[in-house]
Amino acid sequence: MSAVRPGEAGATRACPHCKATILESSAVCPACRGHLRFDAPASDAAQRFVPLQVEGTINGNDTGSFEYTMVVVIRNERGEEVGRHVAGVGAVHPGEARSFSVTVEAVPASGKRRLKH
Repeated sequence: MSAVRPGEAGATRACPHCKATILESSAVCPACRGHLRFDAPASDAAQRFVPLQVEGTINGNDTGSFEYTMVVVIRNERGEEVGRHVAGVGAVHPGEARSFSVTVEAVPASGKRRLKH
């Protein structure tokens, strides 16, 4: 969980459905899409934006199977790694394909700003 105090921008909690670490302010879990707060104002959805979205497909070829690992890394403004997660692993065989999509969703924070240490 986050070292940020509850109520501050960036504070986290565990989803009660899937136990993923999510933002405390989330009305819907981005992992399992379970509803968390039914009192969330409709303006939350209207303010949501996507500053980054990357999609791609890898195709198997006739030279044989290959394995893949999808890793998501988050860095701060100084280039320091603040998060790393293996999102998935698998194999692609000849004639198969896998598509990947990475999306960053954002919404203006309504809580207090976290102080830098």
